[in-house]
Amino acid sequence: MLKDDFFTYQAQTTPHPLAMEISHAEGSYIYDANDKRYLDFVAGVSACSLGHKHPKVVAAIKEQLDKYLHVMVYGEYVQEPAVALSKLLAAHLPDPLEVTYLTNSGTEATEGALKLAKRVTGRTQIIAAKHAYHGNTQGAMSVMGFEERKRAFRPLIPDVDFIEFNNEEDLQKITTRTAGVILETIQGGAGFIAPKDDYLKKVRKRCDKVGAVLMLDEIQPGFGRTGTLFGFQNYDMVPDIVIMGKGMGGGMPVGAFTASKDMMSQLQDQPKLGHITTFGGHPVIAAACLATLKEITESDLMQQALEKEQLFRELLVHPKIKEVRGKGLMLAIMLEDPELVNKVIFACQDKGLILFWLLFEPKAIRITPPLTVSEEEIREGCQIVLDCLNTV
Repeated sequence: MLKDDFFTYQAQTTPHPLAMEISHAEGSYIYDANDKRYLDFVAGVSACSLGHKHPKVVAAIKEQLDKYLHVMVYGEYVQEPAVALSKLLAAHLPDPLEVTYLTNSGTEATEGALKLAKRVTGRTQIIAAKHAYHGNTQGAMSVMGFEERKRAFRPLIPDVDFIEFNNEEDLQKITTRTAGVILETIQGGAGFIAPKDDYLKKVRKRCDKVGAVLMLDEIQPGFGRTGTLFGFQNYDMVPDIVIMGKGMGGGMPVGAFTASKDMMSQLQDQPKLGHITTFGGHPVIAAACLATLKEITESDLMQQALEKEQLFRELLVHPKIKEVRGKGLMLAIMLEDPELVNKVIFACQDKGLILFWLLFEPKAIRITPPLTVSEEEIREGCQIVLDCLNTV
């Protein structure tokens, strides 16, 4: 049995994975081995921004497959999909964000951004936020603001300190010792916490004052999910480095970080090969990303994200729902206790709706559907949530 082999031969991340055996997926739906249909309100944890098997993404992948796959390590050969993607990103990003380094994942993009901040400033201290999540490699884990997930793997990278997101007094901890500040534009694992009272602008001002590099992690909020291409564009400020991943690939594995040409050039020399990757900018992945970016920017999906948010908020009204956090199609249902969260997620799955947890907020239920989710599908899914809240 395939499921038996899954548990026997494939490494697991938890003692109790959901272990749904997948047959196929299309649009907003995933189908299991028994051909049961599940409405997907998670979208691969925000990764499948255009839903499953989007025809333009699939066509771009197939077209590139017929040309060539991997040919050379990143940065040595001119490969049209990667160049076109980087150029289009620059066209949609504010100055001075103009040069993109493509990686295999958001975590790797975080690693590159941290290295760049140290290289640019000549400093060592990194400041991150409590309950932050930026990935799971050693460097990214070092700026994870959740000790329970880190202590088994220490020692990690030294000289990392933490501030509380939205706490203006903590900004005084950013000093002339600080190489860089890394923040999620909207905190994900912490419970989809959005910045308030011009918080990001104040962080920007403080970084400018002390000469620190500001890195914003757009791995979850990015690519149209919050009504703008990147979440920071909602808050009237611009970071020095923007970190991206997940939704940029349309379901394919990718990450990237973008900075000014002057900053990014400092990874080229002294030392040479200051940041390298074999498969970053892979032509097939880049083709999928380019098709995804074109579809998001050339359609009205970003504006629809805000309209769909309002529909979710209108429908998700129940005595057991304390609030709905987030922005656009990055939403979290907040319930009264973690056990209720577990019951609702499992009950909804039984009824054909996929929901999921957040990393550090046990009272939250993730709602991050594809940007392409329809009004009818939103109503269908929300009714399942309400029905389950009534019965669990």
